[in-house]
Amino acid sequence: MDNIENDKYYEMALEKVQSLMLKKPDKASLEGQELEMLITLIEAYEDIHFPMSASDPIAYLHFKMQQENLKQKDLIPFIGDKSKVSKVLNKKQELTVLMIKKLSLGLNIPLNYLISLSV
Repeated sequence: MDNIENDKYYEMALEKVQSLMLKKPDKASLEGQELEMLITLIEAYEDIHFPMSASDPIAYLHFKMQQENLKQKDLIPFIGDKSKVSKVLNKKQELTVLMIKKLSLGLNIPLNYLISLSV
């Protein structure tokens, strides 16, 4: 695969990245190289097709929850227990790198939507 041509291939690439990440391949291995290549392709696709940068990741997360009809409890696998989900959604706790990775993969959210641009 040398590019991602449409949403179907984008979804397939996301699924492949998720399966490869579970294997935790060595970067020098073929699977590790494939993982890096797919991440690069996904980021390029997202830059073109999802140009909106996330200045407020929590606002986008609320939007995603509304669009997907998700409840706070549906975020527990990605963020942590019920209390932590509540704190994140109420902006009393920031997203961690691990939470961002899990949300991106689990809910198919572009990484740049989950990273705050404010300092």
